[in-house]
Amino acid sequence: MEVKNSLVKQEKKETISTYFMKDMVKRKVVEMVGSTNAQRFTTSIISAVSNNPTLQECDYGSIVSAALLGESLKLSPSPQLGQYYMVPFNDKKRNCKVAQFQLGYKGYIQLAIRSGYYKSINVLAIKEGELVKYDPLTEELEVNLIEDDEIREQTPTVGYYAMFEYLNGFRKTMYWTKKKMLSHADTYSQAFSKEATGGKYPKVSFADFEAGKVPESEMWKYSSFWYKDFDGMAYKTMLRQLISKWGIMSIEMQEAYNKDMAVINENGDYEYIENKDDSIAVEATVNETAEAVSNPTENETTGQKKTIRTRKNSASAKVDTKEGEIASESNVSENKGISNEDVPTEMESVEEEIQEDEYNNYDDPFAGL
Repeated sequence: MEVKNSLVKQEKKETISTYFMKDMVKRKVVEMVGSTNAQRFTTSIISAVSNNPTLQECDYGSIVSAALLGESLKLSPSPQLGQYYMVPFNDKKRNCKVAQFQLGYKGYIQLAIRSGYYKSINVLAIKEGELVKYDPLTEELEVNLIEDDEIREQTPTVGYYAMFEYLNGFRKTMYWTKKKMLSHADTYSQAFSKEATGGKYPKVSFADFEAGKVPESEMWKYSSFWYKDFDGMAYKTMLRQLISKWGIMSIEMQEAYNKDMAVINENGDYEYIENKDDSIAVEATVNETAEAVSNPTENETTGQKKTIRTRKNSASAKVDTKEGEIASESNVSENKGISNEDVPTEMESVEEEIQEDEYNNYDDPFAGL
């Protein structure tokens, strides 16, 4: 028995560094990114996996395939930029953990601006007391934004607003109440619940979660992006809804949109292992967005009521310029927290059981990025 235990302990999974040393993997990387960029690409992925215990448990082929897709889209896997993520999921069909490609909302903004069609693109949360009215027919939004950033950040969110304007003057806007966004998340995310749930692994309601009524020892049950950064997920959902229905989508944007939240196979095919919300059936609003993103920069205000009209010129894309982030048309990016606290962390063994039941996110993308 002791000999068997010893042999089991010696059977360790190869490291990601060893995996990249294989000739087959080297050839694939060089073929996809070129010899000049091969070392940079390899180093960035090894670094991302080495700092993420749950990614280390994933099938390395799925990690490389997801990363190669990000590279083909010219997006960075850097958690400080948050343009896309490789999120561990439990794949029942293959009976293993795989890395799912998930586009960050900053990635959507990058691809939109890069297309050259958009003069302006923005998304922000509307706080309590700010909304005067929104007319869905004329798409006029009248708000009285809170000037003090600290006070505004602490004020409860009541809705979400997204807009874009083409260079030719065409403009489209959209507003969702937080109640509608909660219903969307509750409907399309298997790992999220608006109301309290019972069963083997009960959860409190989202309202109680926001109020901090969850013991630290039970936080592993709330690993969905919708719990960790509801506003960030809402921003991405708004942009996906807006761009997919009314926006011009470049070839790169279409590819990113179709493969968002999918596991990329080595032959380039992709499959979804969880509900895919508005990306699969836009008109039916079928989608679950998963991104870790931060609050966008708020529009400057004078404290007076502002009316945003359909033909009014708007500033170029505005995004948060928090630490490590750049707001410009050449590099617009934004992701909540996007710091070392966002790196996914290892879950308790009991979490594997709940994942088998509801495909919960296998990592906590906001625990150490």
